[in-house]
Amino acid sequence: MERLKIKLQVNGEPVELDVKPSETLLETLRDRLELTGAKDGCGLGACGSCTVLLNGLPTRSCIVLTAELDGADVTTIEGLADGTKLDPVQESFMDKGAVQCGFCTPGMILTARSLLNRNARPTREEIIRSMSSNLCRCTGYKKIIEAVEAAASSQAPKS
Repeated sequence: MERLKIKLQVNGEPVELDVKPSETLLETLRDRLELTGAKDGCGLGACGSCTVLLNGLPTRSCIVLTAELDGADVTTIEGLADGTKLDPVQESFMDKGAVQCGFCTPGMILTARSLLNRNARPTREEIIRSMSSNLCRCTGYKKIIEAVEAAASSQAPKS
């Protein structure tokens, strides 16, 4: 089978791979790069468990082909922290108890981080709209929304 050579940044590190044309980014991350934070939930791009940041935007890694990502920048949950210092969104999810089974948590956190990168002070409605693209079957979203609100407050410049 033909393989394609691609170069991309994964969590700030250059990566060069030979990939099959049919290989998904989720497969590449989990099976080849051993970055298992993105989960294989539905395999259809509907649940958000496989969400990563692709060039800063939340993207379903189960439906994106790695071969199409030459030159792209990918951030996974493993790359969000700065060394041992967690991202404010990660801290907030822990502080607010916005995790239960943890299956959807990485995708939720990355979706929230992308929102806060684009809008440091989102309204509650903007948070709800943004987070509605990720499914959770455990928490009921209340704590997730509160965690994103708290992260926005903690990172926003004090007036």
